[in-house]
Amino acid sequence: MVNYACRLAVTLPRPAGLLALLFAIGLPACGEVEDASATAPTSGDTSSEASSDSTGTSGDTPTSTQGPVTETGGSEGATEGATTGPTSGDETTSTTGTDTSTTSPVTSTDGTTSTTSTSTTSTTSDTTGDETTGTTGEPSNTDCLLEGFANPDMALKLDYDQFGPVIGSHCKGTNHQDITDIERVVFLGDSVTVGTPPQLGDDYYRSKLADVLVDRFGLTPPNPLWKQANPIDGVALVKESGDFVSCSKWGARTDDFLPPGNQVNDCFPPDMFDKRTLVITTMGGNDIAAIAKDGANGTPLDEVKANAAEAADLLRQTAHWFVDDPEKFPNGVFLVFANVYEFTDGTADLMACPAAGLGGFDKPWQNPAELIDVMIGFNEEFMSVAVETGTDMIFMLENFCGHGFKAGDPSAPCYRGPGQQNWFDLTCIHPTAQGHTVITDLFTAVIDE
Repeated sequence: MVNYACRLAVTLPRPAGLLALLFAIGLPACGEVEDASATAPTSGDTSSEASSDSTGTSGDTPTSTQGPVTETGGSEGATEGATTGPTSGDETTSTTGTDTSTTSPVTSTDGTTSTTSTSTTSTTSDTTGDETTGTTGEPSNTDCLLEGFANPDMALKLDYDQFGPVIGSHCKGTNHQDITDIERVVFLGDSVTVGTPPQLGDDYYRSKLADVLVDRFGLTPPNPLWKQANPIDGVALVKESGDFVSCSKWGARTDDFLPPGNQVNDCFPPDMFDKRTLVITTMGGNDIAAIAKDGANGTPLDEVKANAAEAADLLRQTAHWFVDDPEKFPNGVFLVFANVYEFTDGTADLMACPAAGLGGFDKPWQNPAELIDVMIGFNEEFMSVAVETGTDMIFMLENFCGHGFKAGDPSAPCYRGPGQQNWFDLTCIHPTAQGHTVITDLFTAVIDE
């Protein structure tokens, strides 16, 4: 097993009716904190997701050679590093792995700047790109994901290497597809993809990423209304604009991809199958939110694990729907999804966020290690889906770990040192504007390489 200093995506269930709307709109942002130790509470309940399902965990990462992020279309903010990669797909590329250690600025929304030292480890491989999907290199180890944490010996164990993934040279996700010549971009998923108040529409990662993809592939940009969220229905204010579509929805779970859910059907009418398509999604956070709540309320551990495995399998079925039949998308389709993040920085302390009670989490797990184990298995299954189907996964969990409500706790597995930014807003499970910028960078890195 490979040790990781991160994991545990705690998400929140679906608040209904007026409570959901008040929770989505009425809470102010936590804001970026210069020293998480001064702000991270030690008691409280985990919050609920502002949508129904998609919690800040995946709905409802570390780096290559670092540098400030330049956002296309006027987006601002710097993540822990901008990734540059090929923007057009050569059929064959050669990558030489090196250990590169650099220091890059991290700028918070309040102007505070700190430096983060990271290192990238990759292996030497010849990578061959496929027109649609398929592995673009030899398997490489995931030791690079341990970089940046202050206590590597305390790292939690997340074994991706058992599946033999190809890790991008940036270490922000896998590299199984050569994504080129995109004609249509579809966003599926939960509230992290839709975007939630108090963040503004231009801050949402799908809005920022759309600007990047317009530049990368010469796409027709969406109009400003597409970048906004409808707080009544929990969807994008406009479903389709330019070459971009969003069928994501607040509170969505993995069973909302395929029937009886309808996201895939809604976004993929048969007359669009001939478009060379890129599918982007965050999903799974609301599944884990419900599972975590069940376990805290006494559901047997075996049943909790079975429910988590079933949720991960629904992602697997969705990925196979896209890639199994080469005649379905004759000009190619690519899928990039996020694993599931969490706000406790690997501690499984569901009381860490002050608004946790709004999500119905009024008691902790009796044995937090059990919840950590469930989260490990859930995220490992996400990686298995990426390898099995030749699709790609970004390391959202790993990059957000250490930027939650226990970021200032030196005993936390994800501790990165003092002065770390909090990338979760007061809902506990949704990203701040800076968090959305980080997610944008992760997807961009995987798409570019």
